[in-house]
Amino acid sequence: MTQSKAAPKGGLEGVAAADSAIGKINGRAGELRYCGYLITELADHSDFLETVYLLWHGELPTEAEYNQLKVELCSHRAIPSEVLDLLRSIADKQGPMDALRTAASLLSIADADVEASDRESNLNRAVRMTAQFPTIVAAYDRLREGKEPIESRSDLDHAANFLYMLTGEEPDVEVAKMLDVCLVLHAEHGFNASTFAGRVTAATLSDMYSAICSAVGTLKGPLHGGANTAVMQTLLAIGSEDKVESYLDEALARKDKIMGFGHRVYKVVDPRAIILRTFSQRMAEISGESKWFNMSVKLEELMKSRKGIDMNVDFYSASTYYSMGIKPDLFTTVFAVSRISGWIAHILEQLANNRLIRPRSNWVGPDPRGYVAIDQR
Repeated sequence: MTQSKAAPKGGLEGVAAADSAIGKINGRAGELRYCGYLITELADHSDFLETVYLLWHGELPTEAEYNQLKVELCSHRAIPSEVLDLLRSIADKQGPMDALRTAASLLSIADADVEASDRESNLNRAVRMTAQFPTIVAAYDRLREGKEPIESRSDLDHAANFLYMLTGEEPDVEVAKMLDVCLVLHAEHGFNASTFAGRVTAATLSDMYSAICSAVGTLKGPLHGGANTAVMQTLLAIGSEDKVESYLDEALARKDKIMGFGHRVYKVVDPRAIILRTFSQRMAEISGESKWFNMSVKLEELMKSRKGIDMNVDFYSASTYYSMGIKPDLFTTVFAVSRISGWIAHILEQLANNRLIRPRSNWVGPDPRGYVAIDQR
């Protein structure tokens, strides 16, 4: 077989696919910036609504712009009746990400001009889809448990309302704020797999719903969006702090992958993970159940000492979400509730200066050869 000397690394590692002004990652310094702003500053001072506006427009909003977006998102939380009927029919038959992908596709049924592709039309879709993703996830979860969906409350912000629709109880203010920051942390991360999938679809001039469905389907993959669920499954399997070391020893002896550690881009600790560690600790204090945090700390220390691998954003998000009362199999849908804002930002950016994404492959097949009749093979 022949192979080009310029063969790229597997997974397009190190390949720049396009210009972008949305997310910038400095893996060696452990920095993540949205439109120039450090994620740590946004986590400390901003909120999810402000972050959404920043990603879509490239600048932080004025007070008037912020309030307008807040009103628009709040007014579009209800999902079309057809989508609710669909969720009723599939809630006990499909997993959370399958249901979200299916429902996201049907959101187009309420779009009066689905083929309009100008920026204003797409921004209107952006508002509706971002507002409706939490409603879809919450309605699905309640329906699969035989409960009726809970209507949103206009007096609650995006994160607080999501928790309210999931549980039926108004969340603690501090807990809701932590979830809001989690949404900020997960909103954007450059040309990750799901974002790139969305851009590829958008580049064909397909509609935004199709592009978002491509992204959701890609996020479902356990190598991308399912890691925090896998982390929680690991913690549940370990069961107690005194079993962490023996569990890890056995897993490493089998050469199992320990989810929540390592990253393709970051060469030092993921800056988002540091924030989530503090949230996990605080949620342990609020919930009165400290073992998930304690187990996580011990596992982190052992992985660092034995393998030299740092935690990533998924590691402490698992115990944080679980302590908030969110079911492990919903973790990736929570990711999608946040990341849809980043997907949309990239779709808008792609369409603003569009060119069909059509890379070439590196030929590793056989040398040229001629056809041989079947009776001579």
